[in-house]
Amino acid sequence: MAFTSGLPELSGTLVELRLPRRADYIAWVTTRREGVDFLQKWEPIRGRDYEARASFFSRLSFARRAAKAKTAFPFMIFRREDSLLLGAITLDNVRYGPARAGTVGYWIGPEFARQGYMNEALSLVRNFAFSALDISRIEAACLPENKASRGLLEKTGFKYEGVAQSYLQIAGRWRTHVLYACLRGDRRGQADAE
Repeated sequence: MAFTSGLPELSGTLVELRLPRRADYIAWVTTRREGVDFLQKWEPIRGRDYEARASFFSRLSFARRAAKAKTAFPFMIFRREDSLLLGAITLDNVRYGPARAGTVGYWIGPEFARQGYMNEALSLVRNFAFSALDISRIEAACLPENKASRGLLEKTGFKYEGVAQSYLQIAGRWRTHVLYACLRGDRRGQADAE
């Protein structure tokens, strides 16, 4: 793990993670647009200006402030071999004090899915959260039918914990999600997922 201007950069065998920069806009909007059919069934409906350059730049300011405050880390995922943007992963809602927890969410372009990139990115974020931030619990939620995401979470040490009714609005309607968590030093066995 490296820090540039006090901001973390995570590096693995396949991917590198860092906060977004202004120069990433074209790659980001291109990846999002090329994957729209793949992504929209798993995500909230975005505002009309979501892909606008000004909106992207506004989110950059938030990303830097949140990372410096250590409350959120919206990383972009780049393929290590050629610096191609693959997707994004965010450790958000980081809480300290007695909770010492955070929430993770992610997306990847469809042409990069199921090639090990997100597996490594999630593992890097998990290790960063437990070691650099000293948090004890990382939470994640996904749609019950999202078998790829559920498999990824389970493969990277997350355990099924239950169901949250009407948890998030996805594709314009309230959707129930399955909940997962990964604990530092987790010794729990496999939990039954329904």
